Amino acid sequence: MSNQNNSNEKEKDLCPAPIIVPCPVCNREFDKNAIEEHVNKCLFLNSIVESKKMKRDTNLSECSSGKRFKINSSAKETSINTKEKEDHTSNCLNPRKSKLRSGVPLAEQMRPRELDDIVGQKEAFGQGSMLRSVLEQRKIPNMILWGPPGCGKTSIANVIDQICKESNVLRFVKLSATMAGINDIKEVVKVAKNEAQYKRQTVLFMDEIHRFNKLQQDSFLAHVENGTIILIGATTENPSFSLNNALLSRCKVIVMSKLKVDDVLQILERTIVKNKIATLVSKINNVKEDFEARDIPIIEYSSLKWLAEICDGDARIALGALELTLTAAEAQFKVENSYQPHIITLSDLQNGIKRTHILYDRNGEEHYNIISAIHKSIRASDDNAALYWTTRALHSGEDPLYIARRLVRIACEDIGLGDQNAIVEAVACLQGCQHVGMPECDILLVQNAVSLARAPKSREVYDAMKRCQEYLRNAKGTLPSVPLHLRNATTKFLKDIGYGKGYNLLHKNESGINYMPEGMENVNFFK
Repeated sequence: MSNQNNSNEKEKDLCPAPIIVPCPVCNREFDKNAIEEHVNKCLFLNSIVESKKMKRDTNLSECSSGKRFKINSSAKETSINTKEKEDHTSNCLNPRKSKLRSGVPLAEQMRPRELDDIVGQKEAFGQGSMLRSVLEQRKIPNMILWGPPGCGKTSIANVIDQICKESNVLRFVKLSATMAGINDIKEVVKVAKNEAQYKRQTVLFMDEIHRFNKLQQDSFLAHVENGTIILIGATTENPSFSLNNALLSRCKVIVMSKLKVDDVLQILERTIVKNKIATLVSKINNVKEDFEARDIPIIEYSSLKWLAEICDGDARIALGALELTLTAAEAQFKVENSYQPHIITLSDLQNGIKRTHILYDRNGEEHYNIISAIHKSIRASDDNAALYWTTRALHSGEDPLYIARRLVRIACEDIGLGDQNAIVEAVACLQGCQHVGMPECDILLVQNAVSLARAPKSREVYDAMKRCQEYLRNAKGTLPSVPLHLRNATTKFLKDIGYGKGYNLLHKNESGINYMPEGMENVNFFK
């Protein structure tokens, strides 16, 4: 018996007594392992009781006041009609009330929602194009949208967003490389993997994707490869230089061009008609008396066309200038308290956009395109084109010293021996630009460009240099050494071993000396 009692005491020591914890809601005591489950039930039941009590108190208060409220459809209609009457009265009293949505830019309001709403880019998204056919089937490929600002890259993404909303198997996520990082991408991928369990695929739109470095771009590769995400990137930089080759091999690059004048004009007309922010007329002088009762500004068609022409294919610039002009006109009406029809003149639009919006990036694709145009125009002896491209580069903000250095190169490469004074003039132009600076040095650059374009051309030296470079690249084995007779004997020992032996100052046809390395005596790079 004593052994049995000892064993029972040992079991009691091994199994300690349960820990009792009081409930913070009802103050009843429970085991520590069961307290969490009880508290959840207790809170749930307590919330139901409180909601019933609040409802009962509300009913009692309504009954005690002797008032009963019943909302039916007729009451709703009455309130809506009353609001419409108030709005109508307000509009009658203030006909100049703004029709622009405050806080939302006009360019954002006019984002297309369907494929048929896309203006321009017919080669990529027009009727019959391969990409449009794929999108109409609710299939989204991996792609990189490359084009200048305002050509519709984000608008295309907006259309794809609407396609995803209409589909039960697609989910759209929008990020910008200017604000997002690796952690944001990991979070998107994490959610995308979870959505994939429910047969939903994630479409990730990454705006300004060229701002990601090579390491950040590599974070897309595995997930694009296995289909976890469908990547749509938008960039204004050349993808060949700004994106990884591995990422480009997994995506289709869609080249988007500037919008044409007719495309921008169509967008402006659609904006005015859809939002009813102005009245568009062909000629104001002939119909001015017909607009006495109009409550919105009047814009002449020719003025709107000027705006479409001046924005350089950027629809965002055009819509922003139009919005700024209309907002300024509205503010003027409020100050003058005028009820006469107001005309948006060409000068008003010119104030909204002070100068021509020329796309130019001093470190990007357009920088090299303009310089290439200058070089090729001079090479072809087109002085008019050389004048245009040089002036345009300066007008866009190009560094004048960069242009001057390129002119020095052109003077040697394309003119060369045709006019040996060309290199002297080009170097003088470079030095003049260094001393004078902008804006006075513009005439130096343009004059030198035109002079080089009109000069006789000779690429003899340049072509010979290229042939020599090619010969050296294709040479097999070690390059031949310099012949002993061409070496300079600076010491007696070098003279004794043959350095400079037999050398003379005569012409090569009279000296009897070969100046080419051994084995290359008959090689002539000028022929």
